[in-house]
Amino acid sequence: MTNNDIFKKLRVALKLTNKDIKDICALVDFHVTESELGAFFRKEGHPKYKNCGDQILRNFLNGLVIHLRGPRDENLPKE
Repeated sequence: MTNNDIFKKLRVALKLTNKDIKDICALVDFHVTESELGAFFRKEGHPKYKNCGDQILRNFLNGLVIHLRGPRDENLPKE
């Protein structure tokens, strides 16, 4: 399974729009354009298809954690 497949499945499962994904990435100061997102979600044989790199998926997942859980409170004692 490729990063593009994982990204697509998360997008569908969480019912995210491109704007939602851009906002989630912005939570970790990572900026992605709508045209880049469109390229990631195209079929592999399409001329405008772009491979989703590890950095893009990692930043999206880190932003998704903040989006779903909220920002980490640094004042809490570690267990």
